[in-house]
Amino acid sequence: MSGLSALAFPPARTALLSGPAGLGVELRPAQDGDLPFLRTLYGELRTAELAAVPWPEAARQAFLDNQFALQHRHYTTHYLPADFLVIEHSGHPIGRLYVHRGEREAVLVDIALRPAWRGRGIGRRLIGLVQAATRQAGLAALALHVELGNAAAQRLYERLGFVAGEVAGHHRAMRWDVARDRAVS
Repeated sequence: MSGLSALAFPPARTALLSGPAGLGVELRPAQDGDLPFLRTLYGELRTAELAAVPWPEAARQAFLDNQFALQHRHYTTHYLPADFLVIEHSGHPIGRLYVHRGEREAVLVDIALRPAWRGRGIGRRLIGLVQAATRQAGLAALALHVELGNAAAQRLYERLGFVAGEVAGHHRAMRWDVARDRAVS
């Protein structure tokens, strides 16, 4: 896992979310010591995508390490202030939740769970907590981008009140407006 030592999390946190999240999971601020787990999680997220690529394992690992480092630097540079959170179950990391808090809206930068933890309602619960925190903070909306090929996530976001927006590259913008949600409730 070369290159992880050059990565770090910024000290500033917005504390939009933390602590018990329900369904037996907790949220805590990510620390530099979490980078090996987060790198492994990133690799798990890309497994299906890279399955057909005929690379030797060393080349695949080098590619994943490089891509993880680029993504991490992008998130920690362009999404400040932010909560960079590790999702835990019984003290063991099972995912990540990154949320940027802007002046008018929040951005769900990334939510990811290890494969064994998907389909248990944890993602839905965490997104609901981010929506509640967005409303409580007096922000107007919660925005996100979802991969076009991730139909299950798009359906989940739609069930939670997100409206599909523009497509850019391989992602679709989606937005949940606090005012519209209040009008529907």
